[in-house]
Amino acid sequence: QVRLVESGGGLVQAGGSLTLSCKPSGRTFRSYAMAWFRQAPGKERDFVASITWNDLTTSYADSVKGRFIISRDNTKDLVYLHMNSLKPGDTAVYYCAADSRVLRPGVPRPDTSEYGDWGQGTQVTVSS
Repeated sequence: QVRLVESGGGLVQAGGSLTLSCKPSGRTFRSYAMAWFRQAPGKERDFVASITWNDLTTSYADSVKGRFIISRDNTKDLVYLHMNSLKPGDTAVYYCAADSRVLRPGVPRPDTSEYGDWGQGTQVTVSS
């Protein structure tokens, strides 16, 4: 059962911006760290960014640091990924994920094994 729903993907020119949203379905993830991963065709699913359940700490992959911002609004139970200065290399399916551990003090390791719930993904395509 899919319990996270991503939205906001699309086609954008290089240098443009997009904001992805992630909303839970059927339960809340307010007490869980959240993350975004991405997977390009023929490649592994890679970590992009994560945020603690209490919004105190964020972590980013080097490839997106300074361009992407992860945020959350626990009053609305939403997680966002604000993507700026997009490059063709950012083209991928973007997945939202929830930590497998409740109320973790910090961010999980940037590995898919740390996350227990996933969305179905949203396509982001950046044209040159």
